[in-house]
Amino acid sequence: MLGLAFGSYASSHREAPLISNDPLADNTDVYAFKSPDDPNTITILANYIPFESPEGGPNYYNFGERIRYEIHIKNKATTGGDDITYRFTFTKTNEDPSTFFNIRLGKQNLKTSYVCEKSVNGGPFTAIVQNGIVPAYNIGPRSIDTPGLGLGKSYDMLIAEAIATATSGEKVFCGPADDPFFVDLAGAFDVGNFRPEGNSVNKPKDGLARYNVHTIALKIPVNMLQKDGKSVGQAANILDGDFVIGVWASASRQKITTLYNGGDVGFDGEWVQVSRLGMPLTNEAVIPIGMKDRWNAVTPYNGNDLQFAKYFTNPELALYMDDSQFGGAVPSLKALRIQSKSLGSFDFRNGKPGLFGLKGNAALDGTALAEAAFGGVLLPDNASPRAVDLLPIFYTGVPNLKPYQLATGKAGNPLAAGKPFINNFLPTLGDMLRLNMAVPATPRNDPNFSSLGLVGAAVLGLTNSTYTNINMQFIPNMDGFPNGRRLEDDVTTIELQAVGGVVLAAIGLWYDDYTPNVSPSPVTPMLGNVLGFTAGVTKNDTTLKASFPYVQTPWRGFNYSKAVKF
Repeated sequence: MLGLAFGSYASSHREAPLISNDPLADNTDVYAFKSPDDPNTITILANYIPFESPEGGPNYYNFGERIRYEIHIKNKATTGGDDITYRFTFTKTNEDPSTFFNIRLGKQNLKTSYVCEKSVNGGPFTAIVQNGIVPAYNIGPRSIDTPGLGLGKSYDMLIAEAIATATSGEKVFCGPADDPFFVDLAGAFDVGNFRPEGNSVNKPKDGLARYNVHTIALKIPVNMLQKDGKSVGQAANILDGDFVIGVWASASRQKITTLYNGGDVGFDGEWVQVSRLGMPLTNEAVIPIGMKDRWNAVTPYNGNDLQFAKYFTNPELALYMDDSQFGGAVPSLKALRIQSKSLGSFDFRNGKPGLFGLKGNAALDGTALAEAAFGGVLLPDNASPRAVDLLPIFYTGVPNLKPYQLATGKAGNPLAAGKPFINNFLPTLGDMLRLNMAVPATPRNDPNFSSLGLVGAAVLGLTNSTYTNINMQFIPNMDGFPNGRRLEDDVTTIELQAVGGVVLAAIGLWYDDYTPNVSPSPVTPMLGNVLGFTAGVTKNDTTLKASFPYVQTPWRGFNYSKAVKF
């Protein structure tokens, strides 16, 4: 029989109809961050296969054969596609087909190896890792640790043996790991019924607790990623725009599947992208269900993502933070109320003008909102208010230009120059995780380290005297989401706060209960409500490792207790 395997369309955790039926190709999360133990490298992780049960035998989860897993890197806005691509393909072998056990007598069935290939500037793919090792699934002590019967090694040893050094210098790891993402899935998709942290009646539950994923991890020297081959030490400053990269990941399958009478399966035809992920939660919580499969099928290049821009300029979630719409129907989001009369004038609710009334005004000269700059994108019409904040966060990155600087030093004028705190501007008009590699990593033991990422940095830059001078200066958490994404970052809370207008407030477009020249401080109850809001689950259910690949050892099927990690 001949048939289309996935047609033209087919990531995050089961977020689109078609990819939910193909978990081996489902890209669940992408992370990109300055390596906390090595300031000269960037770590990129792409996770696949959602909701892997540690007990899921006898056919335990693993990377799929005949799937192209790819990590895509953009470092130039002037080119049409990837500037660097890493491609992974996996092969499985049965060492002892006579048993139904996955591991027995030191032999492993479904033993998986991989080849990693690399393409630079659109050139041919060259193998940089041959015969890479994927550790066995962490089944239990007899299968893994016991000499003679099992593999006879600790699982930490299996991980260490699986870390490869590519011929081009990168560190590479492919294998199972604890899923580091955390979210109250049950609450989120019960029409936004988030359960605040500390709710003693109906406690929030991490829907991904004690589940594993399969991780592809790369630790890459900055100079390999920087468009001109520069090292961190050559950056002009900590917000040098020449050090911005965009990162996204994908999975592709061949278009034609052939099923033969004898049970064999053949795959032919062109490769079709069935899953992709850049910014977290885009397809899960921004793109509507009728467009999710289409979003998974296209790349963020050549203007493909412009068809989805309206979902960012007027996001559905904003309707539940607006009492004139459906705000009253979602009480868990009551703390988030978008500015409707910021500074007495500006309305950022869906369908409202936002800052459009200033379009063409001389007051915008010298800002990113000027027509000579990016006003055509950021102020497209009088009914796309969030084109000024949410759209650049997801589609271009945010430049170190007025008005995208902290309100510190602006003297009440949001269009004035303020304190620099972000520059991850790479204007490709496509969804990808953007990271400025010149920004130092915040030490994980820093007392100001915050899982709120750039929101945490903004709070320090607005309120903490150590960081409120108007000069460019490192503020803890400037390396956090949405400037890249660290494993610790609470992206669900950050994105909900962002939809609730916290970025607008940070640059001086304060909440409605602030009256200029009357209110004693812009840190008003409404702003306090937003900053105090959480999505319920605020951290992973286990620790992270201090060294590459940083993700924690996968949960072991035999040992149920969360306290037991092998």
